[in-house]
Amino acid sequence: MSRAEDLQSLVDAFLGREALDRGLAANTLEAYGRDLTRFLRFLAAVGVTRWSRLGAGHVSSFADDLERAGLAARSRARTLVAVRRLLEYGAGEGVVSGDVLVARVPLRLPRILPKILHPDETRALIEASDPTTLLGQRDRAMLEVLYAAGLRVSELVTLPLSDVDLRGGCLRVTGKGGKERLVPLAESAVETLRHYLEEVRPKLLGKHAEPCFTVFLTRRGRGMTRQNFFGRLRKLALCAGIPSDRVSPHVLRHAFATDLLEGGADLRSIQSMLGHADLSTTQIYTHVDRVRLRETVEQRHPRGRRPRRGPST
Repeated sequence: MSRAEDLQSLVDAFLGREALDRGLAANTLEAYGRDLTRFLRFLAAVGVTRWSRLGAGHVSSFADDLERAGLAARSRARTLVAVRRLLEYGAGEGVVSGDVLVARVPLRLPRILPKILHPDETRALIEASDPTTLLGQRDRAMLEVLYAAGLRVSELVTLPLSDVDLRGGCLRVTGKGGKERLVPLAESAVETLRHYLEEVRPKLLGKHAEPCFTVFLTRRGRGMTRQNFFGRLRKLALCAGIPSDRVSPHVLRHAFATDLLEGGADLRSIQSMLGHADLSTTQIYTHVDRVRLRETVEQRHPRGRRPRRGPST
């Protein structure tokens, strides 16, 4: 069997191409790798040992197999997107037959509205940090920046000092695919971040021999991690009286976008600040805004909630 016909070799070449040409994040590449390994195991189980033996029916059968295995719709869609991209790559390399790409596989999912916090809940979460401790002041700065800039958690914990412009009141953020964007910060976030950088961070850094160049540090003077921040956020949610399953870094990113839209910002501006490649991804917040508007009408309008009728007499 030629190397081109080898199943794993094509997957390896594809993942290498995705890493170099598209600059996909390590987590995304890892997810692609797991999904495609599952696909290769399925092909081996049905006797497909080389790409020339692959037919459109095999892809459809794999989709059915995912459903029978009980995978959630979103997980199935993600796996099938990875498979489709692999096969498109293989067809371009002349290894996979173009006929395989005609497989009718459902990839679209119903839009699920993201979880959001109401503004008073966001405020309570930010104010739950203890202002008398170094870690509490650090947590306050992280939450202020996360909410004010709509960052992904990976963007927050890896934010370098060199990308903070306090005088200009903005951050230079490197997002997915290595794409950079400038995000303005509200004045309160600038002042909280300034206090952290001037008064708190030097004390956390202490006299460690190895300097750290990311903005947010742990108690040991090292760069903050996603896991550490998740744990802190859950504790703050409990302090604020918010169920921890309703709070995550991404929920604050959603709150940033929804509150901006409700305040009159246009979708293109929100798309730019979030770093979305496609406007359709940002448009989900128009649905969230309508849901929140309906809730406001039902709660505030005198005829918003119809009283239940009692038994007729």
